[in-house]
Amino acid sequence: MDFSLVGMWKSMGLPARLVVITLAIMSVYSLSVMAERLFSFSRAKDQSRKYAEKLRDLLPGHQMIEATTMRYGHIPRVLGAGISEYNRGRDALRSAGPHDVGNFDLVEAINRSIDRATLRVTADLRRGLSGLATVASSAPFVGLLGTVLGIITAFQLMATSGSGGLASVSAGISEALITTAFGLLVAIPALMMYNYLTNRVEEMSVDIADASNELVDFFLKEGRFDEPLTSPGTKPGAATGAAAKA
Repeated sequence: MDFSLVGMWKSMGLPARLVVITLAIMSVYSLSVMAERLFSFSRAKDQSRKYAEKLRDLLPGHQMIEATTMRYGHIPRVLGAGISEYNRGRDALRSAGPHDVGNFDLVEAINRSIDRATLRVTADLRRGLSGLATVASSAPFVGLLGTVLGIITAFQLMATSGSGGLASVSAGISEALITTAFGLLVAIPALMMYNYLTNRVEEMSVDIADASNELVDFFLKEGRFDEPLTSPGTKPGAATGAAAKA
């Protein structure tokens, strides 16, 4: 009896081979999700850090249009949505005539925009994690199914041959247990990475909430609703008067 992996694969029955193939597919899927999420989280963290440094200079200067240019990363996407809503809300409050929407609470509109963006970003951060959890929870049972099928086959062969004893079924049982080991080998890394990635999502959610609250506080305390979006320090009336004199 050949107990190498190739030898056991050749001696496996069709049900056990199907189980092994299923576990191999689950392993490839879980590894791809791990790699993609780790790369995305690393890139989002780097982009968010750059955006925070950029925003620290843009907000005091009231350069709101420039503050919406970077939109990759969890924090830029959420804060960019809030700043864009601020820009649109100011334009709507200034509009007169057929497009006049009347007075409304601009800060409340910004909060709603941030909430919508937070839901979308959080769902995007969790993409693939449910599949990873499914692999972690189901892979041991898939492997156990292969073991049960292998043991059934071993006892059927023993009944067919008419010989008894442990020696006659030990080879079949050893092959069957390979599927359980393979299932655990697939499930353990998937479970560990699922817990790690879930914690990363929770940390990013806290960062989003903190940054969003700081942005809303800025609009409440320092947001100047009567200044142009790109030329801080000038009033609309003053700019119109200067243009008339010219």
